[in-house]
Amino acid sequence: MSKRYRITKEYREHESDRQPITLEMCLAYFETQPDFTFASELKVSGADGTTMTIPGDFFMWRHENAQIPFRHYGGDIYVSGSNDAVIPRMMEVASDLMADIEEG
Repeated sequence: MSKRYRITKEYREHESDRQPITLEMCLAYFETQPDFTFASELKVSGADGTTMTIPGDFFMWRHENAQIPFRHYGGDIYVSGSNDAVIPRMMEVASDLMADIEEG
C-alpha cells in the first residue's frame, strides 16, 4: 500500500490561525510549473477495463511516462507516494508554497 501525503499550511498550535492553500493560490503557482497541467477530473482505469471518473481540482505532474495527480481539496494538496520521484517534487512544491508535509 502506498503512502499518501498532504501539503498543508495548518498550524497545530493555533487552529484558528490556519491558513489554507486556496485553489487560486494553486492555479497561480502550478501555472508557472511547465511539468504540471490542470484537470477538473481524474480518470482511473481498472485492470478489468472499467473506468472511474473522479471530479475535483487536480494538478497533473508529468514525470517520464506517468501522470501523477496532486489534488487540491479542503485547503490542502494531496499526493500519493507510490512513485519514488514524487517525494523530491512534493518537497519542492511545499517549499515554494511555504507549506508543510504530513503523512496521511
